[in-house]
Order: sequence, then C-alpha cells, then structure tokens
Amino acid sequence: MANYKSAKKRILVAARNQQRNIVIKSKSRTAVKRAGLLLDAGEDSQDLVRHAISQLDKAQSKGILHKNTVARYKSRLMSKVNAAAN
Repeated sequence: MANYKSAKKRILVAARNQQRNIVIKSKSRTAVKRAGLLLDAGEDSQDLVRHAISQLDKAQSKGILHKNTVARYKSRLMSKVNAAAN
C-alpha cells in the first residue's frame, strides 16, 4: 500500500478511471459485435452500424482505444456493410 496521501489518492483515481474505461470499451465492443452479426446474417442494420461507429469514436476521443484500432474496426465493419449491399 502507498505511504503518501497523494499516492493513495492516485490509486483511487486510477481504479475509478479503470472502471470507466472498462464500461466504455465493453459498450463499443458489444455494438461492433451486434452490428457485425446482423450484417453476417444478411439483415439491414444501418442504425446499429451508425451506433457502433459512434461508440468507437467516443472511446477514441476519451483515449481508451487507439486511433488505428478504431480505424481498423470501422474499416472491417464498413467492408461488411458494402459486401451486404452487393
């Protein structure tokens, strides 16, 4: 355990931020997974794709996901959308 008051506070803040990051990352992964599954099934899921992209952008803006990771997820999702459209 930390010896200084500031170090103890940093431990608490880090734990709180970690919980927030887990929630946001989980929401974005779930949104991408739902949209991908519906696209694989051949259903029209424009709203879910839009929601997934929004969740990914939020995670990127908060620094939870790296910008290249978000770009990769969005690219793969849009490839599925374009494949389903054809």
